[in-house]
Amino acid sequence: MEAEVEAKGRITIPARLRRDLGIMQGEKLDVSLKDGAIILKRKKIVSVSDMKGFLGRSSVKLEEVEDALNPGQS
Repeated sequence: MEAEVEAKGRITIPARLRRDLGIMQGEKLDVSLKDGAIILKRKKIVSVSDMKGFLGRSSVKLEEVEDALNPGQS
């Protein structure tokens, strides 16, 4: 596959690769350089449900959230 560098350095990732990798419009990618190659990696977005069990409790009281956002105002 081939991609052309367009105005302002833009390239288009071929549709087949986007489909195979599940890359959607608006998704953020990390860009890096390794041994002269440009590396694109999907940014991992961690959701609250991903963290369930990792952080302990799966629920919190509204008052606890407010206290954490406004310390010293209780």
